[in-house]
Amino acid sequence: MNHQIDDIDRKIMKLLQHNARIPISQISKEIAMSQPSVKERILKLEDKKIISGYSTVFNLRDLNRGTSTFILIKTEHCQELVEFCEAAKEVTDLFRISGEFNYLIKVQTASIEEVAEFQDSLVKIGPSKSHICLKNILENRILL
Repeated sequence: MNHQIDDIDRKIMKLLQHNARIPISQISKEIAMSQPSVKERILKLEDKKIISGYSTVFNLRDLNRGTSTFILIKTEHCQELVEFCEAAKEVTDLFRISGEFNYLIKVQTASIEEVAEFQDSLVKIGPSKSHICLKNILENRILL
């Protein structure tokens, strides 16, 4: 059953997207609604999985993982690749894609040398191409 999102839900979601730690009291003030009503709406959005979680954004450069790389890989060993990526601390995202390559891996490393080491470890799974990010222009874009 689909949950109909109204303008009030959108306002709440927009505030949470900008700051997931915003107090319910602040949301209540900004949208002119009682705190219990705001809390109830948030709980309904969570129950319906429209809000599926909350996260923290890290400064990867300060954590010595500031080099972003996208690696395309072609493989017939799909489960092996998934397990490899789940175990690799460098991997932040893994996508199944269409086209010549069937997976896109996003990795965060300290250096280009670490990218090379990571890519060398993929050789046994299949051929790959790497694209090192020179500059991050738009990331974690606000959707609402």
